[in-house]
Amino acid sequence: MAQKTVLIAGATGVVGRAALDHFAQLPGWRVVSISRRQPDGAQAQRTRHLSVDLTDPKACADAIAAIGEVTHVVYAALFEKPGLVKGWREPDQMQTNLTMLRNLLIPLTSPGHSLQHVSLLQGTKAYGVHLHPVAVPAREDQPRDSHDNFYWLQEDFLRELAQRDGFGFTIFRPQLIFGDALGVAMNLVPIIGAYAAIRHAQGQPFSYPGGPANILEATDARLLARAIAWAGESANAHNQTFNITNGDVFAWRTVWPAIADALGVECGADEPLRLAHYLPEQASVWDRIVVEHRLDAPALSQMLGESHHYADFCFGANARQAPPPVIVSTIKLRQAGFADCIDTERMFRDWIALLQAQRILPKA
Repeated sequence: MAQKTVLIAGATGVVGRAALDHFAQLPGWRVVSISRRQPDGAQAQRTRHLSVDLTDPKACADAIAAIGEVTHVVYAALFEKPGLVKGWREPDQMQTNLTMLRNLLIPLTSPGHSLQHVSLLQGTKAYGVHLHPVAVPAREDQPRDSHDNFYWLQEDFLRELAQRDGFGFTIFRPQLIFGDALGVAMNLVPIIGAYAAIRHAQGQPFSYPGGPANILEATDARLLARAIAWAGESANAHNQTFNITNGDVFAWRTVWPAIADALGVECGADEPLRLAHYLPEQASVWDRIVVEHRLDAPALSQMLGESHHYADFCFGANARQAPPPVIVSTIKLRQAGFADCIDTERMFRDWIALLQAQRILPKA
């Protein structure tokens, strides 16, 4: 069997990290990662990494020349602006994300290359979930939601390039993604863990900080990584768009006691607050926790990234009434041949246990 080479862009993000771990364990794959930061973890040592600024076209071209033949691309790179949510509608954020994808793929489609498949990430913002109520369930065959979004810029560019050069692509639309990556734009597990540890250190309960209850779906980054690997080799996935979730639904208040149990803290009455404001003010408390529990965790500012802003968005901290449910159909993905699933409560326990084992969070 000829060796396949997968290039994972954004390898230190929540999806890229999970994809790196998964592909590194699959036989027959050469794994190359690019990101500004060096990936860590056991599997990262089995892969090749290049530090690349995707906004620099020459740096991308030089990196592709150094890597050699690439058959598959997992594009998990993302540019977000400080404060996160406001930037979702700003033109420079959209153009930067398009430029990054273009800078990577253009050298990979030059003469002499044999690109076979690209996996690209979108999300429920494709349905306008950040702007208005969405259909229940949201389906991939709905007309494109009419709002400015870098998803559409990237998708149109990818479709045109794929048609010209004859490679396949798969676009994934996960719901809230959870993993163990630190200091990224959107990963709530370390945010929830740090919040719990700080409250416990201050003698306060692990109160739910959000607004009225809403119904959501989650996507485990490991599940998404397995789907990406499947899509790269399944004809049923080529040139398709798929929603992907764990396979169940959840509400934050319902799963909160299980999260508290995994973290070894006590729940309390709801206490709405904005974590984007609260957590940065607790940096010194976090420093004491790191020393007291002999953690191998970074400073709180490095731990948060922009994910504390994402937490406020996901928890609906400012909402006065319950938002409409956000449910997507995953029938298309299952009928295409990928039917893996995971219980969302189990997912939270798994990721918390892993961050505790890594000495990022205090053990229960």
